[in-house]
Amino acid sequence: MTVITRFAPSPTGRLHVGNIRTALHNWMLAKKQGGRFLLRIDDTDAERSREDYVDAIRADLAWLGLDPDGEERQSQRFALYEAAFARLVEQGRIYRCYETAQELDLKRKVLLGRGLPPIYDRAALRLTEADHAAKAAEGIAPHWRFQLDHGEQLAWEDGIRGPQHFDPAQLSDPVVRRADGSWLYMLPSVIDDIDMGVTDVLRGEDHVSNTAVQLQMFTALGAQPPRFAHEALLVGSEGKLSKRLGALGADGLREQGIEPEALVALLARLGTSQPVEPVLDRAVLIAGFDLGTFGRAPARFDDAELQRVNAAIVHQLPFAQVQGRLPAGIDAAGWDAIRPNLAHVGEAADWWRVVTGPVERPAFDDETRAYLAQAARSLNWSDQPWRDLTEALKTATGRKGKALFLPLRLALTGREHGPDMAALLPLIGEAEVRARLEQAVG
Repeated sequence: MTVITRFAPSPTGRLHVGNIRTALHNWMLAKKQGGRFLLRIDDTDAERSREDYVDAIRADLAWLGLDPDGEERQSQRFALYEAAFARLVEQGRIYRCYETAQELDLKRKVLLGRGLPPIYDRAALRLTEADHAAKAAEGIAPHWRFQLDHGEQLAWEDGIRGPQHFDPAQLSDPVVRRADGSWLYMLPSVIDDIDMGVTDVLRGEDHVSNTAVQLQMFTALGAQPPRFAHEALLVGSEGKLSKRLGALGADGLREQGIEPEALVALLARLGTSQPVEPVLDRAVLIAGFDLGTFGRAPARFDDAELQRVNAAIVHQLPFAQVQGRLPAGIDAAGWDAIRPNLAHVGEAADWWRVVTGPVERPAFDDETRAYLAQAARSLNWSDQPWRDLTEALKTATGRKGKALFLPLRLALTGREHGPDMAALLPLIGEAEVRARLEQAVG
């Protein structure tokens, strides 16, 4: 059986690190098994869904390299939902209700006050056809609930959490359709999973009780439920649920200069027993993907860790992959020279000025100027000019370590640290190196 996973965002906002992680793990689960990863746009909420968010979701997935093998939109599948809904009504598994939100809230408060679980009392099942007719005559439209079978225990082997058991008598019959005819999440999702052939549903642990309810929906529709796995949610580095996680969108991360490879490397293993490493090769990440390594504790997302991984990824990026984002004039050799000093690719322009100039250097004392003058005289351009220059100066002056190298770096680059000087000198060129030494002498 071909493994088919899906990512089902609602286009009511931008993707953030939490749902990016869900998308990534579903993509990896499918790719490891040679299966298919599908995108389902859950746009049944016409008031809140926006087309620009649909476009943004597609663009963000493309930026991350998570290209879906197919796409469906719930707003184009209403006929499918109507047909399944009619079947369930005919079976007696869906029934009409009329309580207002205020009435339901009062019922919950009464139950809680008695120390009882706030479960819907199924009062609507006692209504007669005459009662329904009276409601219709008053212009009151019903909302609809799925009737759970209290004789069928809800159990499954969760891919992360292990054996799961729920007593349906301890759950409220879920509302599946509003009085205005619009759909809630639960039933259309099941109908789509059946129609799309989804074999594996990997989502956050906040959906565990939804899964318990949806199992009976699959059965009522005559379908085998997919395999379910629920991963721990992300929390901030301070250990509490962080509102900032919702604000960390793919667009904001791009603006920070975060590489998609860095975000993928971090999120791929966050919350697992495997170490987070700056792995550039996704085949390695996919090969190691294993639900058995996922822990039950909340997964901690740390901005500082993402920045560390990003810098390490930048240090591995080949020239061909970044060429279009670099300032004019940087070739492969230039990229290799400055790459180890970058935390973000966008910093390349600043470091490239070390090569192109002009260089702002500090004022040197007389002893240092004399040393730099000797350096200018000792410069003998070769295939390894830095090595030859420093060896000649070491022999002539007896200097070593910082006293040997730092004045030269400051004179040639204006900075106390930076790219390897052996790589920089050929890029700067003989004439410019000589000119910078002479200018430093004054």
